Amino acid sequence: MKTLESNFSNQILKLTKNKLGDIFFFNHIAVIELNEGVHLDAGNSSLIINDLISYFGKNKPFGIVANRINSYSVNLLHMPFFREQLKNLSSYGVVGHDPASRMNAKIENSFCISDQIDFNNIYDAVNSVYNKVINSKILSIN
Repeated sequence: MKTLESNFSNQILKLTKNKLGDIFFFNHIAVIELNEGVHLDAGNSSLIINDLISYFGKNKPFGIVANRINSYSVNLLHMPFFREQLKNLSSYGVVGHDPASRMNAKIENSFCISDQIDFNNIYDAVNSVYNKVINSKILSIN
């Protein structure tokens, strides 16, 4: 399910589009839908990273949900680079919509220093990521 088709699409605060895909911004999370055939790596990720930093800043905790509605690839060896650029990223989730994208989400899960990140639907992913961000904000205040 695309973000725009979800029952929480009316809560989108900002939408950015670039050659890699769409980023839907909510209060504490961003849902990213990459375009078909994209290969995300350290060389082109600034298109997304700059939008995330512009919206959330460098200190406010936030989460990302990668909604795999299309087939794309991520250079998993560049995960440390992505983490270095987004130090305030406190939660991450990947939604797989078919067997191949679910398998990719499980593989991405093994490269993340986080709890389970792979989800079968956008609702579970958004709820989980949102709750982790909110809990990280509460913990960081104490």
